[in-house]
Amino acid sequence: MLRVVAVNGYRSLRDLVLPLAPLTLVTGANGSGKTSLYRALRLLADAAANSVVASLAREGGLRSTLWAGSQKGVTLGEPVALRLGFAGDVYGYAIDLGHPIPSNSAFVFDPRVKRESIWHGPVYRPRGAMVERRNNLVQTMSADDDGPVVLTEDLADTDSMLGSIADPMRAPEMLEIREAVRRWRFYDQFRTDSDAPARRPQIGTYSPVLADDGGNLAAVLQTIVEIGDRDALAATITDAFPGSRLTVDTDGPFDVRFAQRGLTRPLRGAELSDGTLRYLLWSAALLTPRPPQLMVLNEPENSLHPDLLEALARLILVAAERTQVVVVSHAPPLIAALAASPACSHVRLRKEDGETLVDGLTRLDAPRWQWPSR
Repeated sequence: MLRVVAVNGYRSLRDLVLPLAPLTLVTGANGSGKTSLYRALRLLADAAANSVVASLAREGGLRSTLWAGSQKGVTLGEPVALRLGFAGDVYGYAIDLGHPIPSNSAFVFDPRVKRESIWHGPVYRPRGAMVERRNNLVQTMSADDDGPVVLTEDLADTDSMLGSIADPMRAPEMLEIREAVRRWRFYDQFRTDSDAPARRPQIGTYSPVLADDGGNLAAVLQTIVEIGDRDALAATITDAFPGSRLTVDTDGPFDVRFAQRGLTRPLRGAELSDGTLRYLLWSAALLTPRPPQLMVLNEPENSLHPDLLEALARLILVAAERTQVVVVSHAPPLIAALAASPACSHVRLRKEDGETLVDGLTRLDAPRWQWPSR
């Protein structure tokens, strides 16, 4: 389980060190930094996929994403840096991005990876470092105290070591962290319009993980029925829609069949209301037979009727028993239902002088965190 996520210099997240629980609920007013936190977590996942530079470019480049608020407390001449990191009980990881050396290149504004580190334990210490990257040099610390072992001296400036290097013999921890992070799942704004992939019948294949666009919804639901927690699926459908029954038509392309009280025939996926379809998508995502280490849900209440939010909260609590969950929300009924659970850690964000802060969390109360120096 991740114990802490840290962000430095990204949009309004000037220096945020956030504790994480098995279930973490993130709330706050509009503009308080909830979306920035969600994006920062996605950027960490992009580092494992070696696409963090491209993702920042799509946001407008490093200049558009760097902290631009008050310079109070900023050391004059301090290097430009956008830093992201996380840590659990066993491993920690951090990446530091900055501007490249000035040149005549057309890509002079692309961010460059200046520093990366993987360490043992919840807090970075040079002696606890297992793999270190400084600019283009990546080396692992020898278990026999024979000094560092060079993995490469010419890693590209725009490549992350986490996403580029696979050396199970000399750096098994890098491979382990990379594969765990690549399995993180992010769900945000499921499509439910008339052309949404989730509404169309699809050729069914074994599908333990819901696709980002929800196109394999019927196959995922059938997979849950056959190898997952079918009782939990039936229970959440009854909880949200009393008297209803969900089945999957597998005679040809897979399609949802949803029987509701008062109707003479079950509805197909194309006929479902936006709210009903979205709830089925959340059911498929959260009851996955292959839970990841981390699942992040961004405003899951969108397009759901308020009467469904308590049922959604109970579904999230069931999922949090098997995987770590972060929920970003601004819906009072969902927030109240989740916050009432002892398993939930409620984090309230606020903005002060353009900086995102955590209510009730002073720098002395925040989890211990140390950035690797350049």
